[in-house]
Amino acid sequence: MLNALYEGVFEQPLWSGFLNQLRARTGAAVATINLDTEGDADMINLASDNGSPLAVRALADSARDPRPFRQMRAGRVYALAELLDPRDPRHRAIGDTMKAGGVIDSRSIRVTDPGRFDAWLGCGGGDGVNWPSVGAQLVELGPHLRTALRLFSTLERERFRTTVASDAFRRLNMGWITLDARCQIVDISPEMELLLQRTAVLRRGRYDRLTPASSQVDRELTAIVKGFAQTDDAPPRAINLSRDPLINMLLRPMRDTSLSGQRPAVAVAYVSGDRLSEADRCDQLVDLFQLLPSEARLAWAIAQGMSIAQAADALGLTLETARTYSKRIYAKTGSSGQPDLVRNILTSVLALA
Repeated sequence: MLNALYEGVFEQPLWSGFLNQLRARTGAAVATINLDTEGDADMINLASDNGSPLAVRALADSARDPRPFRQMRAGRVYALAELLDPRDPRHRAIGDTMKAGGVIDSRSIRVTDPGRFDAWLGCGGGDGVNWPSVGAQLVELGPHLRTALRLFSTLERERFRTTVASDAFRRLNMGWITLDARCQIVDISPEMELLLQRTAVLRRGRYDRLTPASSQVDRELTAIVKGFAQTDDAPPRAINLSRDPLINMLLRPMRDTSLSGQRPAVAVAYVSGDRLSEADRCDQLVDLFQLLPSEARLAWAIAQGMSIAQAADALGLTLETARTYSKRIYAKTGSSGQPDLVRNILTSVLALA
């Protein structure tokens, strides 16, 4: 039963196997966990499969304020008669609902972890239940439930952090891949999976190998990862995968020391890929800063790291014309010079578009 308790944090519904085993072992009509996590507006109410809906609802309601379940001392087993005051109409309603669901008595224990959660583990049933034995089992299970709930709390916190991080990566059009020494994919973020579907510059090759479309980039990537496999203090390396749309990769060495059973990763690759083409970005610059199309093309070229002379040559402009355009661009974008222009464009709402 302890295995079911610890594995219950990975089940949906939570702890369903454990509660079913507890109900069967005690002979109770229903076994429940009512979980109140810090900061949650709603309590999590869990019950064994065969529990009467009326009994489950009553046991869940009984753990809410202002009823005396909140005053239960942690680690002590309480009988139903200790918790329901027959003079209180609310308590009488709970008792009536329990009886209608086949529960004439119950045993419950409170497990707490300050700042994290309050939980109530209970069994309810009718005649024939060995309540002293049930109470002894609840006392024995209490510390293990606290440990399982701490694991659950940690998993939920990490799940929330992962959600926030994933949203940031999504907004930045960024994802990550871990690679082994042969450039085979060990693990990949959901954002990177989407990026692979959208672009032709990177793909999953044979044996799940990360394969750039460019043979030159493929050789460069292979050499870098091979170097990372030989030493873990190599400096990060950047690779441009595409100019239009702009897709860049940053490679860092890593040592995978986890016990996950996967192949060991030697490198992590962060890939930032623009979803839109250069033409689309120029159109956005026209709308955002009221640039002329010719000015927008020059502004985008400068934002990609070109000097004014290089941008003029790439766009077929004279250097004098490019300098004239640049002055207009600086004025319209509120930039004091070329570095400021790059910052204004790359940190504008275009980054989130």
